[in-house]
Amino acid sequence: MTEPSEDRSVNPDASRRESYSLPGLVVTNRRFEVPLDHADPDGERISIFAREVVAKERRADDLPYLVFFQGGPGSQAPRPEAKGGWLGRALDRYRVLLLDQRGTGLSTPVHYQTLAARGDARAQADYLARFRADAIVADAELIRRELIGDERWAVLGQSFGGFCVLRYLSVAQEALSAAFITGGIPPLDRPAEDVYRATYRRVARQNREFFARYPQAQALARRVADHLLAHEVSLPNGQRLTVEAFQQLGMEFGGSGGFERVMDLLERAFVSVNGREELFYPFLHDLFYELGFNDRPIFSVLHEAIYAQEAATAWAAHRVRAEFPEFDYAPGKRFLFTGEMIYPWMFDQYPALAPMKEAAELLAAKDDWPRLYDVAVLERNRVPTAAALYFHDMYVDLDLALETAARVPNLEVWVTSEYEHNGLRADGARILDRLFDLLPVVDHA
Repeated sequence: MTEPSEDRSVNPDASRRESYSLPGLVVTNRRFEVPLDHADPDGERISIFAREVVAKERRADDLPYLVFFQGGPGSQAPRPEAKGGWLGRALDRYRVLLLDQRGTGLSTPVHYQTLAARGDARAQADYLARFRADAIVADAELIRRELIGDERWAVLGQSFGGFCVLRYLSVAQEALSAAFITGGIPPLDRPAEDVYRATYRRVARQNREFFARYPQAQALARRVADHLLAHEVSLPNGQRLTVEAFQQLGMEFGGSGGFERVMDLLERAFVSVNGREELFYPFLHDLFYELGFNDRPIFSVLHEAIYAQEAATAWAAHRVRAEFPEFDYAPGKRFLFTGEMIYPWMFDQYPALAPMKEAAELLAAKDDWPRLYDVAVLERNRVPTAAALYFHDMYVDLDLALETAARVPNLEVWVTSEYEHNGLRADGARILDRLFDLLPVVDHA
């Protein structure tokens, strides 16, 4: 990998001036310049933002780094508030670098507003194709060399962040002292269709559990769906609320407390106005917030591309859905919510996605995606690696994750039914303790 020339990189010492204190923490804002296209290191540059966090009592210590890769794709790193949770546990051993992956947070942003300046749909698609895990890891490698030279650091990946960790293990094992994964081990060579076929089954199971817990929810969900079929209803941003968009509320089923959040919405769905039943504005407001596709365009445009290797995804989730007709609602039929799937109709219905529709179609048809994982390298993995996988995970199929784990030596796996996909956020200190215990003492030299 070609390093940026000294005069084109942000000096990390300069970024140290942007420091502030939080309860138990010292935070330093850092900014780095990296190539948009790592195959063209002298071409266009973009900015990557990261927060370096250290425990206040250890700020003078020579601690190794742990880099956090957030889930998504297209989500920024969490903003620290105090020394607690998984971050507090990690800070007992490390300085933590919270990376706003390219296109997210305070890094050079990706949104329909910024994409318009790229030109036509082809130019936009070419630009967006450079925001996958391979580029994210290449960014991290440049940042590592700028911060610590040839020293190694550890990595922690949550959900899609775990996909980034597997990419890292494929291309730069020499850079890593240890690797930790929570809820995110990707298939190494399966097509996207296999992923969605497995996850539709998991979503169906979550629906069964939800409606068994709240038997009255089925009638409420059908009332909402039937109302949407009979009336034109708009969300607070003017977007028409359709049955298929309402079904996407099932994304909440993948995290702890998701059943309760959905039930709370359903119970508040209707209001009577002069004897006429309407969908209640507070319900529509909260539903708009939960359907967060308008403010995370990378998630929508590149979600299927995180599985793409030398083949087009061609709207895999949409095509595979035909194998599961139980998800297609009609009056009198049992209602089911959907899950973490992206559909082409979303680029007609969601206002912030509509300007990217042509680019999204081009990306769905792209059949020359480079490989993300080098199976031969992973099968010789030397980096101590530990992963927490969740038995009930709705987003990442456990069987596919274990299939990959079995091919990667030095990868220790803890499978638990105690948590949903957001286990790291829900009980991160305990989960990190378990992962740390799975590994031998790590030499960071």
